[in-house]
Amino acid sequence: MYVLVTMRWFEDIRCVRLGSSDLDASVRFATETIGLHLVRRDAGRAYLRASPGRDHDLVYVRGDARRESLVFELGSARELDDAVASLARDGHLVREGTRLECEERLVDAMYSLTDPTGNRLELTRGLPASTDCPWSRDAGITSFSHVGLRTTDAPRDERFWTQSLGARVSDWIGDAALLRLDQVHHRIALFPSRRPGVQHVNFQVAGIDDLMRSYYFLQRRGVPVVFGPGRHPTSGAMFLYFQGPDDIVYEYSWGVRLITDERDHVPRRFPFEASSFCMWGARPDIPEFRAADSSGSPREGTV
Repeated sequence: MYVLVTMRWFEDIRCVRLGSSDLDASVRFATETIGLHLVRRDAGRAYLRASPGRDHDLVYVRGDARRESLVFELGSARELDDAVASLARDGHLVREGTRLECEERLVDAMYSLTDPTGNRLELTRGLPASTDCPWSRDAGITSFSHVGLRTTDAPRDERFWTQSLGARVSDWIGDAALLRLDQVHHRIALFPSRRPGVQHVNFQVAGIDDLMRSYYFLQRRGVPVVFGPGRHPTSGAMFLYFQGPDDIVYEYSWGVRLITDERDHVPRRFPFEASSFCMWGARPDIPEFRAADSSGSPREGTV
């Protein structure tokens, strides 16, 4: 018998919105290097797809590169109202989106709030579905899966995600919580930093061969590979991290662990050290993944 515990109102991140200082460069990188499909664009925004069955998973917005948000979709007006009411009762300031904001997001309704660090979250209803999904480059992508999120106080933000939003802790690396919203090992990873923001964006690929083909493809194109190939001891996923425009880090991974029975899972606490990020010995060139002191907090100057 499987026992699944899901997030209170939604099971995954519907899409991520990233600011772009050069929209053309961001779109070229997403299509020609990552392998996403450009669904539509206008002067200020570009909508890109990774997951079959979805209209878009990633939106670039012209302007401040640090203007980022995670978008969640609820299935009905009642579910959206219940979520907003519950968050308000918990003391969170929730703002209703304007008509223009809804039109830009292709939704019927939206509300926004921030986590305690200042990361922006959007609750929406009515995102469009997709049809067929041609790819710009065959990178083997099967879905948009998770984000790394910066936190200025990991235990505090963990409480926000678990108590107010109903996420579950799968494991910790030091104070960094790996949080699941469904059976996937993690959809949100909270990494200590000095500022808010999306720390990395993850796409799942169909197999290890896809990951390694992309590794050599990125090398030939001179794209900075900042971590991997490697394997996470927490989720078991094999990974490859690389850097794109505006210093956004993207990740391909394959083989992520699924947690299908809550009764059999006990979160583990890994030390905040390099071996907890890669069991093969790869060393990251990512500030939030670098070595930490014995307290589990990033050393001065590393974030």
